[in-house]
Amino acid sequence: MKHVPYEEVPAVQVDVPGASKCVVRWLISNDDGAPNFYMRRFELSPGGMTPLHTHPWEHEVYVLEGQGTLHCAGLEEPFQAGEVIFVPPDDEHQFRAGGDRGLAFLCVIPKAGKQVL
Repeated sequence: MKHVPYEEVPAVQVDVPGASKCVVRWLISNDDGAPNFYMRRFELSPGGMTPLHTHPWEHEVYVLEGQGTLHCAGLEEPFQAGEVIFVPPDDEHQFRAGGDRGLAFLCVIPKAGKQVL
């Protein structure tokens, strides 16, 4: 079992081409004994973004704070805190922070996604 405030989980700079002003906290992972899914908290400063990328698994996202734009499969969709987002497998996607407060969201992925953002 794991039960800690999220702030105690280290924030790691996302250091891949195309990412900017973005950190990730691996809230639940293999290190915690999770056999199937990982939960991550992304935090983007104003103007920050994840890289534009694709992979064969889905993303299941809950927006905690702020607002932004999702680029997914060639479309642009605005989103805000309190909304949920499903990114299908193999769809090219990118999250961008909007506004002046930054953005925070939870993202659940299968264990296979640990090697890639």
